This record gives sequence, structure tokens and C-alpha cells, in this order.
Amino acid sequence: MTASPRSATRRPLRIRHALALLGASALTLTPVVALPATAAAQQAPERLTLSPTADPATSQTVTWRADHGPDAVLEIAPSTDPDQVTPVPGHVSGHAGATHYAATATGLTPDTTYRYRVGDGDRTVGDWHTFTTASQDADPFSFLYFGDIQNDITSGAAPVVRAALAAAPDAELAVHAGDLIDHANSDSQWGEWYNAFGTRTTGGINHVTAPGNHEYSGSNLSDHWTPQFPGAGNGPTQGADLNETVYHTDYQGVRFVVLNSNYRNTTPLRPGAWLDTQQEWLDQVLDDNPHPWTVVTFHHPVFSNSPGRDNAPLRQSWLPTLEKHDVDLVLQGHDHSYSRGNLTANRTEDPRTHTGPVYAVTVTGPKMYDARDDNWTANGAEARVQLTDTQTFQTVEVDGPTLEYVARTADGRVVDSFTIVKDDQGKRVTTTS
Repeated sequence: MTASPRSATRRPLRIRHALALLGASALTLTPVVALPATAAAQQAPERLTLSPTADPATSQTVTWRADHGPDAVLEIAPSTDPDQVTPVPGHVSGHAGATHYAATATGLTPDTTYRYRVGDGDRTVGDWHTFTTASQDADPFSFLYFGDIQNDITSGAAPVVRAALAAAPDAELAVHAGDLIDHANSDSQWGEWYNAFGTRTTGGINHVTAPGNHEYSGSNLSDHWTPQFPGAGNGPTQGADLNETVYHTDYQGVRFVVLNSNYRNTTPLRPGAWLDTQQEWLDQVLDDNPHPWTVVTFHHPVFSNSPGRDNAPLRQSWLPTLEKHDVDLVLQGHDHSYSRGNLTANRTEDPRTHTGPVYAVTVTGPKMYDARDDNWTANGAEARVQLTDTQTFQTVEVDGPTLEYVARTADGRVVDSFTIVKDDQGKRVTTTS
């Protein structure tokens, strides 16, 4: 399918998707007989999730849970030609509550809407859903950022999540900075997480997820994690869990990088080894970044909000690399409060502006901690905004040389906002709104 061209002017995604349907087909698909919509289902597939590949313009990974044995298939077709269905074989990716499956469609056309469904290719078949591939160009788009959802998901966190989805219905990605749930292997809590977002969202946009400490049980990554969020498969291979939890994905002019900050769960004799492996990989990934923007996410903050906390090994290993490559946004969680700041060395004469990376710590769920800026100031940084007892979601819009960030509460109140503007040489200034 030929992608519809995007104009330099921002268009709402609903309109953009409609325009994409007008293109002529250029993707060669193998015609197959689609399963009847009324096919009897042994168990309808559930927990449908879009997980990003390295190149979401031309490929897409879909994961789901069901009990239909070893057979799995993803059926996919361009929305302009729904009868031209291509079956993509899936595989069993794990067992947590039920059998999990994964399938990756490749050879997709950029900036194109597809319809898809999953099942076993025979009796068990799910509903049709849609997603749109990324453009290969740096076209405008928006994404959502969530801190720890974690506790009391249905009653406490879900209203904030739903407010985010209502505020940004055309968001194309969701970034999660860890602690999506409270107990790593609690099937009921994972069920609450999926219910909070709804299948339209988990199965409609890519979820860029970093694991938090609550995604671990002791030193073991949650049985649910990799089957649900397999990553892009391009992370470092050394060290337990790294290839499943560390990766990068490129989306319309932004390189999103996911790191695993759970160094407490590494070899006790040398906890820095796991961090150093990621630091070396991060340095290469940022050095090779062909895009104008970079967003890095992980769970434990380099500058802690919570009194008495200090992630010194992480800061010593990663902070110099983040600053060296002038990363735009560093999105974190863990401390159950809100803050946003920068190194004091990056101040300008205007107190409203600074250069260098922006470091944010946020919380979406209702669990709250006290906050102080001691760890910031003791390590050459400043918290420009710091709030307690404040659940937030963040919307980020990227449009050419401009990035706009807004943090809101469930009732729509803006608690922080700033704009980053880059010049032709890539130099930028962050200005508080």
C-alpha cells in the first residue's frame, strides 16, 4: 500500500488515518480465505498488545494470551483491501495464567492503516483491530508518558490513565517508566492494568515499556513481562534479562531507548557490571542515532526525589553518557512524586530556560512519597518543579524542531509544561511555559 504523504502542517491522526486509506496498494500480499467472523471460539484471545520493533514503519509485533494449543496466527490486511489477508505464523512465547503468543508482521508499508486479528487459524479467533505504521519521515506525532501505575489500579490509577487517553486520543505511542503493577506475577493485577487501558489502546498503539523493581520477584523478571513486552530484540545480549528489557525503537524522527535500571538484582559481587554493559551499548546507540530527537526511559531516577534515596551507581555509569549525547528527555519513575530538572551547569542567563537533557520523575498511580531536592542539589542538579501527592500523565508532541511537554492531573489541571526548540545545528533550549 502506498503511504499517503503527510503535509508539513500537523494533522489530527484520525484525519491522517483516513487519508492513508485513499492510497493504492503496493504491498504484495498472499490471498487466503479469511476465517468466518462467526467462528466458534474456544477462548477469545485476550491481553492483546502492540510491542514495538526496531522499525515500526515496516514491521509490528503483536502479543496475546489464549488457550489454543501450540498453533498461533496473526491475520493482517491493509484496511483499503480487507480481503487480502496475509497469515503470519506466531509462536508460544510463555506461560503466565494461560499460554502467551507472539507474531511479527514484516514488509509493511509505512504510514498505512492495517486491520488484524489473532487466533489459532481454525476455531479460536479474535475480533478485528487496527493500527497504523509509522511514517519513515520525521512527521509530527504525540506520545503519552506514564510513571508508576502500580497500586490500586482499578480505583486509583485507571481514572488517570483514561483521562490521558481522552486528552490525547491520537497519541501514537505510550511510554511506561516501570512499576506497571505491584506484584510481579499477580495475574489479577496485570488484568487490572489491561482493563485500565482497554484493548483498543493496548492493541492499537505501541507500548514502550521499561521494567521497574516491582516487575521483579527477587532476582527474577516477572513471568508476564517478556510474553507481553518482548522488546525490539536489539539490546545487549550480556547479562540476565537484558535482551528482553533493553532495546531501542525509532519513530518519526525520535529514537526511543529503554534501559533496565534494576541493578539491585544483578550479581552482588559486582552490581556495576550490568550497568556498565548498558552504558557501553547506550553510548553506541546514541552515537549511531540518525534522528534529531532522543528519549531515554528507565525506572530508578538518576536524581532521587525521595528523602534518603540515592541511585549513585546508576548515576555514575549513565549520567555522563546522557549528558555527552545531549539526550532530550530522560523519563523515570520509582519515587512516587513529580519532579523535573536539569544539571545546574546547563543553566542560562534566563531563569526560565536551560540547555542539556531534561530529567523527569512522575507517578500515575495513587501511592505517594515525600519529596526533597537534596539528591538533586548534592549532585550538581536542580529540580525546577517538584510536587508531592500529585498523580499525573504526560503528553509530548514532537513537530519538526519543537517538542512540547505537558504534565496534567486527571481533572486536566496543568502542573508543569515546557518547550524544547532546536536550531539547524541541533542546539536547543528548554523553556518553561
